[in-house]
Amino acid sequence: MKVPIPLRVTDLVDIAIVSFVVYQVMVLVRGTRAVQLVQGIAVLFLAYGLASWLRLYTLQAILGYLGGIIPVALLVLFQPELRRLLEQIGRGRFLWASGGMLERDVALRLANDLARAARILGQRRIGALIVIERQTGLVDFIETGVRLDAVVSVPLLLNLFYPNTPLHDGAAIIRGNRVVAAGCLLPLSESPLLSRALGTRHRAAVGITEATDAVAIVVSEETGTISLAREGSLARGLSEEELKATLISLFAVTSSRPSGPWPWRRTA
Repeated sequence: MKVPIPLRVTDLVDIAIVSFVVYQVMVLVRGTRAVQLVQGIAVLFLAYGLASWLRLYTLQAILGYLGGIIPVALLVLFQPELRRLLEQIGRGRFLWASGGMLERDVALRLANDLARAARILGQRRIGALIVIERQTGLVDFIETGVRLDAVVSVPLLLNLFYPNTPLHDGAAIIRGNRVVAAGCLLPLSESPLLSRALGTRHRAAVGITEATDAVAIVVSEETGTISLAREGSLARGLSEEELKATLISLFAVTSSRPSGPWPWRRTA
């Protein structure tokens, strides 16, 4: 008769830590290509088990060979997700939210100007892409544009994105309450979860938030719709007040965080 092993407090702590880490990893890869890759790997393991049970030796040998190279392949396939994980651990955001906070009065003024400018641009059907830097530096992307170092204001943003001007098609990057550069080039997202109806601006907005912890505001040139990208997700169809409230919740140092990634419906 086996003597049951007593459950120690350290065992409970161990289980809790592992569960928390697994949960954080699942949250990190949610809505990314990693989900489809994991499903594909699961299918391969299922096929290997089925081949072993049915004694399909050739198929089993092939799948067994693939199983030997999967660990190396994972490092290549999951490179964006692994990089994002290590960046979040380095910023401390793997365990708690942080970064990019402003004094409340500065955040209120910034959110008000950005939301108002987005509303006016949308009404005039002028496309725009505005990126707000947080903890991850955007120097590499700033260098692709024209440096400005100007205080954020509604007239400035309207002039930057006025049609047929040199900086109209690029992104404006904001650090603190200043536009540090405009006409910047951003990486495009390759996520299959994004709608094919979305244009280059929206894919660039999602792309920069996949690679960094920045927040991006997009105004559609075709429909005038205001969208907000954050952590690789895109919330569309926002009003001026919704955008303003969300920016305040993200950047005001004394504000409370929303209970979820988005306090409204999220579409892609």
